[in-house]
Amino acid sequence: MTLIRTIQNKFPETEFLYVGTRQGLESDIIPKENIPFYALDLAGGFERHFTFENFKRAANAILSVKKAIKIVKNFKPDVAVGTGGYVCGPILLAASLEKVPTLIQEQNVVAGITNKILSKFVTKIAVGVKGAMKHFPADKTVYTGNPIRAEVLQGTREEGLQHFDFEADKPVILISGGSRGARSINQAMVDVLVNAATNPTVQYLHVTGKGEYDDIISKIKDAGVELETLRHIRVEPYLYNMPQAMAMADLAVFRAGATGLAELTARGIPSILIPYPYAAENHQEFNARELVEAGAAKMILNKDLNSEILQDTITELLDNPAMLKSMSEASLKLGRPQAAEEIAEIILQLAKR
Repeated sequence: MTLIRTIQNKFPETEFLYVGTRQGLESDIIPKENIPFYALDLAGGFERHFTFENFKRAANAILSVKKAIKIVKNFKPDVAVGTGGYVCGPILLAASLEKVPTLIQEQNVVAGITNKILSKFVTKIAVGVKGAMKHFPADKTVYTGNPIRAEVLQGTREEGLQHFDFEADKPVILISGGSRGARSINQAMVDVLVNAATNPTVQYLHVTGKGEYDDIISKIKDAGVELETLRHIRVEPYLYNMPQAMAMADLAVFRAGATGLAELTARGIPSILIPYPYAAENHQEFNARELVEAGAAKMILNKDLNSEILQDTITELLDNPAMLKSMSEASLKLGRPQAAEEIAEIILQLAKR
């Protein structure tokens, strides 16, 4: 949606068609934004080793390309854009066959198999992380960074503190495992928050995800902590105003998804990253390592995560303001807040062809 909004701001009359799957979040989000949505349901991406299932998926992919060609011929786009995932394959292949300019946007350090295949025939490739450039043809690949919502940069620390009723002279730690939450992070945070209950010098905003919220609240309560009596700890199932939360954060505990990291670095927030271990090609660990090597983050592997290690890492950073400042500066250097504008401009140039 960020790219769509960016282009709409430049050319409000632009027409869009979003092609996704019924199972994806886009099937709910995109129609609510008044963007036409078409579901191209596939059997799933290819497994990365020889299996009989891949034969079935190959047959399904051929049928999907035929459907995709029909979609392209009916809509007659000036440019086709893929942002990752196997549903992009048939559409961008169909667009290419119909001589429509095409662009793929690779968000992660480790390129997905669909984007690797698409890179052979698409017109342009935009990568979100410098480390991904080695996976693609140099003559048509450009490093743009990953697009982020404009709201991420609009909030101020003062507004965030006021909204969440936090104090200005105490550090704020933002914890989130993504929109659905992260069980391992949530479980590790229980003891961290229980210990923090008697130490109001640090403020915590923990976003559990809706599915995990009741369990985490119950565990904290069972440990004898009444959160409603504490001003310095807030536990929420979901945040509709994450930009405000980021605006006041001095440190973040996050997974290492591409969008989350793009938002953290755009604001220069130092982080403790716990990569999701089951992401395709383990790409979240590679995403996290990019920040660690740049000095912008610490990483705890999911298999090593527990409350003691997490607490020690938080304490190490908070007790060393110079290190935290250095990490913040390194994070900001990695940020590409203008990414959406750059990618939108590439798309518009392709459309002019």
